[in-house]
Amino acid sequence: MAGEGFHEGELAVQTRAGVRAQAARLGGAMLAVPDLNGGISRFLAERDFAVLTARDADGRLWTSPLIASAGFLDARDRTLNIHAAPERDDPLTGLPQGQPVGLLAIDFASRRRVRVNGLLPRADADGIQVAVDQAFGNCPKYIQRRHLDHSKNEPHLYRVSRSEQLDAEATALITRADTFFLGTTHPERGADASHRGGAPGFVRAQDGGLWWPDYPGNNMFNSFGNIEIDPTASLLFIDFDSGARVHVSGTAAVEWTARGIRGDDGGVGRRVRFTVESVVSLLGPALHSDVPEPSPHNPPLT
Repeated sequence: MAGEGFHEGELAVQTRAGVRAQAARLGGAMLAVPDLNGGISRFLAERDFAVLTARDADGRLWTSPLIASAGFLDARDRTLNIHAAPERDDPLTGLPQGQPVGLLAIDFASRRRVRVNGLLPRADADGIQVAVDQAFGNCPKYIQRRHLDHSKNEPHLYRVSRSEQLDAEATALITRADTFFLGTTHPERGADASHRGGAPGFVRAQDGGLWWPDYPGNNMFNSFGNIEIDPTASLLFIDFDSGARVHVSGTAAVEWTARGIRGDDGGVGRRVRFTVESVVSLLGPALHSDVPEPSPHNPPLT
């Protein structure tokens, strides 16, 4: 699964965006052999929340939360042991082993995040194990500062629904969100999970699908590069007030527009359009947070 340098999709998007040289300067940390015995290991060990991108038993891509007490992410050498699993009725319940996966661990309070990608040699009642191929940090931009609490379990409110399209309730949750997680995949490089944030309403619903503007970032275009080669994608939205969450699986396409047009909040002339194929909405034991402090980098909606 590992490869030397950026893959063809990443290079194509970097070239079109005119940032190939900038990406090359930043790519060394991402492309280096991962070291899970230092700072990344300590960061992972302190987390109580992560998201995982993988395929279900039918081969559909999803992104799901992993929620447990700090210490559930145990990384050393090139192995990540996860002492948690997707919750009941989650689309990744019964996660098939032997597949590529992408994990994102995030600390909203400090606006830090780490991506870990690799293969899944084991997924069973004893936990999940990832043979790590990549592990690297991302910049703090667009992360809303919040403090999480996953102790407010309300099982009497538990509800799950499955559909091929977004209903009004799911659409309302999505279009007021200030955060979501994006899963993408590449046929040789594997799966990836990433974070997207902005002012509430930065994700728009249109004609049964979704779209959101791109913002200035690290110029490596890992997610966009995957989409360039394989449009398969997944989204995870969490309502940090009610604990509800919406999982969406489908396809994504990068659209290049004129800079500064309406909706080009980031001023970069790029947006992602998402076609919905499957939706799982859940209300039950999940995450809650205090009132978030918006990222100072969030551009205003246009």
